[in-house]
Amino acid sequence: MPDTPPFEEWCRRLKASDREAYAALFDAMYEPIFRYVRSITSSAEAARDVAQDTFIRVWEARASLSPSQSLEAYLYRIARNRAYNHERNRRTRDEKEPAVRDKTAAQPASPARPDDQADADRLEDRLWQWIGELTGRQREALVLTRFEGLSHEETADVMGISPRTVNNHIVRALKHLRGRIHDYEPDLLGRDEH
Repeated sequence: MPDTPPFEEWCRRLKASDREAYAALFDAMYEPIFRYVRSITSSAEAARDVAQDTFIRVWEARASLSPSQSLEAYLYRIARNRAYNHERNRRTRDEKEPAVRDKTAAQPASPARPDDQADADRLEDRLWQWIGELTGRQREALVLTRFEGLSHEETADVMGISPRTVNNHIVRALKHLRGRIHDYEPDLLGRDEH
């Protein structure tokens, strides 16, 4: 069947750090993974975060991939684990902060112009590529604090390091991301940051 994605080939190429294979895998599997995660998580935003994190984790683990095992099943397994972890963390946060959540009124976002949305989508894609360039510890600290909503203390506990070390990882990660954003679009950061 010519329409069947070449998972075994992608797996071999990913193992060799082939970014084109990674992009092809992402293009073919992002929507199915997103839909699957969306069926587990409480929101589309959470599903996007978990789906993107799934692909980051595949890239990080590329050296240990085995073409004899199903890459597709591996993707879904990671997505499932990340989705359930996300929901567990969300429930824990909700139990700790119900009063804050109840007092916060949802503000509708103003609709984006199509060209602004396309630019934002491209920047988001780039941002996730750049996050993938961070060291494992920097990425973990950044994702746990900025995307999973954990405090520095909670992140320190998860990572087995001190909160100060968590902060150091985040500072380095943000410095790297600012540099990449500056190289991509210097005006995004404003004149003070040049």
